[in-house]
Order: sequence, then structure tokens, then C-alpha cells
Amino acid sequence: MTREQIKILVIDDEPALRHVLRTLLVDAGYSVDESADTPAAIAMLQQGEYALAICDVRMPGADGMEFLRHALQARPELCIIMMSAYGTIDSAIECMKQGAFDYISKPFRPDEILLAIEKAVETRRLRAENTQLRQRLAASAPHQIIHADAGMRNILEQVKTLAQVRSPVLIRGESGTGKELIARALHSQGPRAKAPFVAVNCSAIAANLVESELFGHAKGAFTGADKTHQGLFAAAHGGVLFLDEIGELPLEFQPKLLRVLQEEEVRPVGSTRTQPVDVRIVTATATDLKDAVNKGLFREDLYYRLAVVELEIPPLRQRPEDISVLCRHFLQRIAARQQVPVPQISTAALELIRRHAWPGNVRELENTLEKVMIFHRGEMIESAELPQELQHPERKSSGEPLDEDDLSLKRAIAALEEHHIRAALQQTAGNRTKAAKILEISLRALHYKIHEYGISGGFNHR
Repeated sequence: MTREQIKILVIDDEPALRHVLRTLLVDAGYSVDESADTPAAIAMLQQGEYALAICDVRMPGADGMEFLRHALQARPELCIIMMSAYGTIDSAIECMKQGAFDYISKPFRPDEILLAIEKAVETRRLRAENTQLRQRLAASAPHQIIHADAGMRNILEQVKTLAQVRSPVLIRGESGTGKELIARALHSQGPRAKAPFVAVNCSAIAANLVESELFGHAKGAFTGADKTHQGLFAAAHGGVLFLDEIGELPLEFQPKLLRVLQEEEVRPVGSTRTQPVDVRIVTATATDLKDAVNKGLFREDLYYRLAVVELEIPPLRQRPEDISVLCRHFLQRIAARQQVPVPQISTAALELIRRHAWPGNVRELENTLEKVMIFHRGEMIESAELPQELQHPERKSSGEPLDEDDLSLKRAIAALEEHHIRAALQQTAGNRTKAAKILEISLRALHYKIHEYGISGGFNHR
């Protein structure tokens, strides 16, 4: 904003002083209006877009303090500089307590008033930027559930109802479908919204540490327990404990969890005392827990305790209506993060995106768009900028002859290797140790290949 665009309102009952201030500020490049009393100034404030005001404290009738109170009530963002020829520390403090930006004693030096105005203008600019940033962050909040699909709309309606009760909820869905977002919505829309939301990935906790992590431990309970540790149940007291990948809990620990859910109290490892816990349990799984029960890998009584209500999150391939809105949302968020203009997606490119199966679901879509944005230049994302598996999906199944560029065995092996690594990490919810085991390579080799292929994400280093 240029100085000509910055409008200042001067309020003083002395015409000579108003003239001096107008001349000084206009010469400095500002736009100036003036008023001789508080009522007129308040009326002008309601009609004009002023960046700041300069007001005398003592005036006949309604004084400057009354203007200060009325002005800030109507326009909280307004920066107001108060001035007085009878300045005292007490009057200055009172002005600042009432919300004045600054206080200047008469007579003032020209550079003094100009410096105060520059500080006020800069403060207003920073406030505006902060407001815009907050709005941008709110619009791109990581917990926001972007959807257009009727099925997702129905799920979110169920969430509104379920948020008001305490019953356990089991959220089922493939990796990357947004199960934690649903859990957070259950928390944020319910009476426990101001209490903690504690999320834990059960597959990321070593089997011998599960009890200590969830229930806590007393000092000296085991080697290395040099102090008392609060468990996640205690940390979530009054709020929601989200147990992701609940099917990965060790079978031997499951009876202990069942008892806590029944008794609503935990006993830290190494302690003889129990402590009550008021926690709502929300769980999630990408596997078939009923099948795990049938195979003896998950306790049936615990399953029914956790699955009082089940929510099934459909995979992205079954939600074609969500593709466009998700693309627009992710591109806005990525562009804001990279501080670049938000591009559009060409019709052809969007059609290729819609046709893809998205085995990694919403998370894969976001990662793909972020990769595209790294190299993208211009206003429109074209088909050629998309990954090869989106551009040529038919090559996976058809017998079409490949051109010379596609005959590189080295590139084909690398692409296949990267695909398998991503799939393994998605299947294990980012647990690198488990992914390495599935891939039948060492953990060190997996770390090297993740770096080599530039695979990003919130992966667990265990």
C-alpha cells in the first residue's frame, strides 16, 4: 500500500493545529481528513476507510478518550495516536490501556509525529498479513476434510451425531483414505473438543514397550526407567485417544487393554496403584479385524468392545467426485507453501488423474501433486507433467510395443523398485522396519533407496 492510499483522520478542536498536521502529512504523501470534534469524527469513521487516526485528548464536549473507546469498538483494527498539551504519565498510561497505539505530548516535532505514523502503518500491515495468514492456514488446515462425494457427505453427517456420544468408534479404510481426519472430526465436533486429542500408531511401538507407552511406568520399573512416565491414556484424560492400526497390537497385550476399557482405570508398569482415566477411544485399521479374529490374531471380546460403531471410509477410486476438489485444495496448499501462484489443471491432465486407481488414496494424490509442483512452471499443469504411470496406465496390461525410451531395463527396474517401496511403506503405515522386512532388504538399504528416489512422507524410522 502506497502512502497515497493510506488515509489518516485528524481530530483536534484547534484549527491551526489541524492545518499544521494536514500540511505535514500531505507533504509526506498521506491522504488526510480532519474533524473538530468527537461526534463528527465518529460519523466520518463510519463512512471512510481510515488506516489510522490522530486525536487530541482534551476537547470541548466529548473528549478524545470517548472517541478512542467508540472508534476501537467500531473498528478494532484502527491504529489511534493520542496527543495532548497536558501530558502526564498517568494520562499516557490510561490511553494505552484503552487501546491507543501511541501517545505524543504537545508540542511535538515533525519527525516525531511522522515516525509514530510510520510505526502505526507498519503495525497495521503486519496485522493484516497475520490475519491473511491465519485465514490461509485455516483454509488449508491439515485436519480439513475436503469432499464432494455423497458417500463422504453421509459419513460426515454420521460423524456429527457420533461426536456427541462417548461410544467407541472403529474407523475402517485403506491406507491414505483419511481415517485420522475422521477421528479428529469426532473430537473437534464433540463436547471433548477443548480436551486433548492423542494419536498413536500402534504399529510404530515396539511390542515390549506398548504397555509402558499406553499406561505409563513408575520410576525404576525396568532398566532405563529413571523417572516416572505418564502414559498416553493419562495424557488423553478428558479427551480422545486415537489408536491407529489397532490390529497391530500384540495379542498378549490385548487383554490388558480390554480391562482398562472396562474398568476405566490404568495401572502404570511397576506401580501398585491404579489411576482413573476418562478417555473416549477411537480406533482405526486398514486390515480386516473380523478376519484377524477368525485367525486368532485379535481377541473377539476386544473387537466387539472397540467396534460399537464402525465407519467405513471408501477408497478414493470409489469417490470420483472428490478428485477435482481435492486437486484444487492440495494445489492451493502446496502453492502457498512454495510461495508460487496456484496453477490450473488442464482437462486432459485431470482426466488422467481421475482414471488412476490411486492405491495410496488421498495421501498418494497429494504426494503426486507436490512432486508435479516442484518442477512445474506456468499457469496450467499439462498431461506431460504427470508421472508416467498416470500418462500410460494401459502399459501395465496391454501388449502394445514400447518405444525406444521405454526399453531401458535400468529405468524400468528403478520404477518398479520405487513402486514396491512406496507400496510397502503405505501398507505398513510408514514403518520402515516392517517395510524392509516385506521387501526382503536390509533397513539400511531401504533408507538409501528412500533417499535415492526422493520418497517423502511422515514415515516412522523404526
